[in-house]
Amino acid sequence: MARPVRIEFPGALYHITARGNKKENIFNSDRDRMVFLKILNETVTRYQFICYAYCLMPNHYHLMIETPNGNLSLGIRELNGVYAKKLNWAYKTVGHVFQGRFKAILVEKESYLLELCRYIVLNPVRAGFVQYPWDWQWSSYQATAKQAEKPKLLSTEWILSQFHEEQGIAKKSYEDFVLAGLGKEAPWKDLRGRFILGKDSFVEKIEHYIDKKKTIRELPKVERFAARKKLTEIFNEGKLHPDKESKIYSAHVEHGYTQIEIANYLGVHYSTVSKALKRFIEKNARKD
Repeated sequence: MARPVRIEFPGALYHITARGNKKENIFNSDRDRMVFLKILNETVTRYQFICYAYCLMPNHYHLMIETPNGNLSLGIRELNGVYAKKLNWAYKTVGHVFQGRFKAILVEKESYLLELCRYIVLNPVRAGFVQYPWDWQWSSYQATAKQAEKPKLLSTEWILSQFHEEQGIAKKSYEDFVLAGLGKEAPWKDLRGRFILGKDSFVEKIEHYIDKKKTIRELPKVERFAARKKLTEIFNEGKLHPDKESKIYSAHVEHGYTQIEIANYLGVHYSTVSKALKRFIEKNARKD
């Protein structure tokens, strides 16, 4: 299976997850969790990350990280590598601790940061480990809600400032906001190409970073064409425009839509699209 694409640039924001190999636990004790947070603190400091939220579950973790220097992979590889070595040493084991590479979703800050910070701290509740987020010691909820001392690795200022400038009111509003998320859907339905969470304007802003990656053939099509135009934009003159064959070619070859997707949009049979593609290719081959 192709490796997930990494889009890195200064100021990029990510939702990060890493899971245990074969779905096994990566945290077996409170000591393990404390060791991980210590390494995370060192990583945040060394790579100048901004950590907005975290949650340590038994067999995986969640982080919300902003990278002012565009160096996500360097930092998370070090975090996972150092922790894996310490865990293997502590339990006298060998082999992989994590299941492949970490997963990083590029996030539009203004539209999704608050929602994802809530999603992260509600993980233990959704999993049935606790009834309320403040009952889980190993997330950023308690520190953000001023119920526990804030660790150095955590940045809470931006989150609380979204609610009120007065800290007491901001804290209460944050608590209400998190509780209001119980039972709500996660925002993943808005995910583009498996690795971008943002609106059209955000995708347009980062498109040139994606363009550097999209010609790499080993990347999955859904990732290479994450910033592609919608079919309504490609066929902007209408479905019956005389230049439809070139539009079909553009949709299929340049923007990565399948022939079935194009056929469904145009309301025609799959074979009609296939024949149109063939005619366009043959016509242009004769010109050459």
